Amino acid sequence: MSDYQDLLYETERGVATITINRPQVMNAFRPQTCAELIMAFLRAGWDKDIAVIVLTGAGERAFCTGGDQSDHQGQYGDGQTRGTVGMPVEELHSVIRDVPKPVIAKVRGYAIGGGNVLATLCDLTIAADTAIFGQVGPKMGSVDPGFGTAYLARVVGEKKAREIWYMCRRYPAPEAVAMGLCNKAVPPDRLDAEVRAWCDELILRSPTALAIAKRSFNADSENIRGIGGLGMQALSLYYATAESKEGVASVGTRRTPDFRKAMGLRSFLEDKP
Repeated sequence: MSDYQDLLYETERGVATITINRPQVMNAFRPQTCAELIMAFLRAGWDKDIAVIVLTGAGERAFCTGGDQSDHQGQYGDGQTRGTVGMPVEELHSVIRDVPKPVIAKVRGYAIGGGNVLATLCDLTIAADTAIFGQVGPKMGSVDPGFGTAYLARVVGEKKAREIWYMCRRYPAPEAVAMGLCNKAVPPDRLDAEVRAWCDELILRSPTALAIAKRSFNADSENIRGIGGLGMQALSLYYATAESKEGVASVGTRRTPDFRKAMGLRSFLEDKP
């Protein structure tokens, strides 16, 4: 539809599909993308003719790869968009949880960084078995100090969540299923049909019961919203540091970032043989 610049919004038989339509940057989001996603989720979430919401990315390469680094110069955005870090990420995370309907992440390709956080926050995640999940923040001078860390630990356990964030490794969809990060992985040519089948089952369930169940699940982890608000304030300050800027600069030059040197500390990279 023409209501959005960065998204596609479609409805069919009780299902609203929200597609991040920025395949040229592997569906990385910018401030406008986040603002449009919030509007789309509110639209679908309170439409009585919609029973299930599906979030996905355009093309085959990526579900979403997080914040668009080409839009990141120490801070995201141009200072005109609301949000602690220059885009309303906290609002987007909250609206996925707050809409009283199941949200399914349909994942093709990479769900990396902020994209992995979005998939984690959705009620259910169904992926192509070729999909790849993972975090990159500490490699790039960033982190998600709220739902992306604390809630991830609820999903996969503390040890695995720390591994995901500290090591910045990539996990194929079957491994993501095994750790509880993904509900099911199917061959890519079956993904659309599989997601539709799950939607068709959910449509038969009591909408009120589902809404109550979702709010009950959320209540147990609602304190993370407060943690995230505090964390985002800290992150905003962190993005202005030489340490974080070194991560962004290294992406453009395709080199290993030297965070310690940027902080004025001894660089162990220089000790490498």
